[in-house]
Amino acid sequence: MRLLLISNSTMAGQPYLEYPMPYIKDFIGNQPIKLLFIPYAGVTVKYDDYEAKVKAKFNEIGHEIVSIHHFSDPIQAVQNAQAIVVGGGNTFALTHQLHELGLIDAIRNKVIEGTPFIGWSAGSNVACPSIRTTNDMPIIQPKSFNATSLIPFQINPHYLDAHPEGHGGETREDRILEFLEMNPKETVVGLREGCMFRIEGSQIQHIGEKSLRVFRHKTEPLELNSNENFQFLLK
Repeated sequence: MRLLLISNSTMAGQPYLEYPMPYIKDFIGNQPIKLLFIPYAGVTVKYDDYEAKVKAKFNEIGHEIVSIHHFSDPIQAVQNAQAIVVGGGNTFALTHQLHELGLIDAIRNKVIEGTPFIGWSAGSNVACPSIRTTNDMPIIQPKSFNATSLIPFQINPHYLDAHPEGHGGETREDRILEFLEMNPKETVVGLREGCMFRIEGSQIQHIGEKSLRVFRHKTEPLELNSNENFQFLLK
């Protein structure tokens, strides 16, 4: 499998998809291809507009984008895709549509066969076994929280350590620890903004200037930098 799982699309003060595009270009390669875009996480944006926004960025690096919503048979569109790109937005809306259209297994099978997969934010969440470590509000109820299980661990994208002054609610760490209390066999990675995972077969690389946090039940969280070995996450 080939996966590029990105925490977020945009860094504060930068244009859309600016920071990850060099990594996306390196991941895809220089040979021009047409990538299938899945826009279903977009809720307050029309799919045509979302497609145009992503298309403009991929055109800059010599590649083409076409959105799955143009196809009468979305499963066949996945089966014929040269590469798959899943955009961010609301993870529950995305997962709802993937289940409704029968795309969970279609995407999983296609990527296992070797088709490159790129996702950011919600698009990274659906590469996990489930979407239960998303930050999003459940604005719609999918048939299942199960996702594609392309990786064996959970990602919490946009991971933050901050507990703003005067805020009485739980921190992101608190929420992850609650998840692990109910799901003690799971591993959750807090993937900070500006960071991503690149997975090539059995090899996994963390890319980004910020460290990540690995959470396991009843275990002190691990703080790991990009130069460390992350193979244990794939076991």
